[in-house]
Amino acid sequence: MLILVALGGNALLRRGEPMTVANQIANIRRAAAQIAALATDHQLIITHGNGPQVGLLALQAATGDSPDATPLDVLDAESEGMIGYLLEQELANLLPENRAVATLLTRVEVLADDPAFDHPTKPIGPVYSQGDAERLAASNHWSIAAEGAGFRRVVASPKPQRFAELQPIRWLLAHNTVVIAAGGGGVPVKVSADGKTRTGVEAVIDKDRCSALLAAEVGADLLLIATDVDAVYLDWHTPQERALGEVSLAELTAVTFPSGSMGPKVEAACDFTARTGRPAVIGSIARIQDMANGTAGTRVIPHPDDAAVHATSRQHREAV
Repeated sequence: MLILVALGGNALLRRGEPMTVANQIANIRRAAAQIAALATDHQLIITHGNGPQVGLLALQAATGDSPDATPLDVLDAESEGMIGYLLEQELANLLPENRAVATLLTRVEVLADDPAFDHPTKPIGPVYSQGDAERLAASNHWSIAAEGAGFRRVVASPKPQRFAELQPIRWLLAHNTVVIAAGGGGVPVKVSADGKTRTGVEAVIDKDRCSALLAAEVGADLLLIATDVDAVYLDWHTPQERALGEVSLAELTAVTFPSGSMGPKVEAACDFTARTGRPAVIGSIARIQDMANGTAGTRVIPHPDDAAVHATSRQHREAV
């Protein structure tokens, strides 16, 4: 079975932890142990978040001596390489020598006229007090938004359209390589009108949305979204809160979830299942194996009629 494992930001940094390399390595080590065990029986492609890291890099770039701030697409690439290296190192230390692990810097095409460029919503970097956030926003020309009791910088988050490196990803998977790709949502690029030139853009693509598209494009059998809660909850933080186990696509799409937390993950899971007729699961990073086995997390399944339609469509494509 081919599984795409999408690691949330907590794979690298738990809530409230200082953003040190030591903390990130310790957290990655815990996730890598789960993933390595999964690699024994399955093909794997891994994606990851980069919100805290790319935000910190952007803040460092803005306060440096250079008169020109480093553009976000370059910082996306920098954080993708850094996090990919840490994941690759820890996984390679756990897997047999004959099981290759590779990190692939991934460019992700977006539309130049995506409405997201006019309405930044993607939080990056640390949480600030309102006063600090407003001061930094004024000096660096940032957009900011409330998050919990604090504020964070927000940037454009356009929809991913296609992957420039899709063919190399498929080649690596065909040779049983554990592939780390599209980290942090990939590096956002726009394509010229003649289709010949790609140019980086100032944005950070949502990791979950990007993961759902990539899972569909590579033909994954399961999209596994690992986060810091054990399931999707209804009525979260109320006396009536309850975890969802197995839930149909129709049932889950009828519920609205907060856009700043569980919303993007639910949207990604539903998008993958709707596109492919295959399941997606959301749950705790500490139970990745159980999630893959169907014994943990919230598992999104298609309606039986939808599954039959997708199965017929796949059979037709294979026959052609």
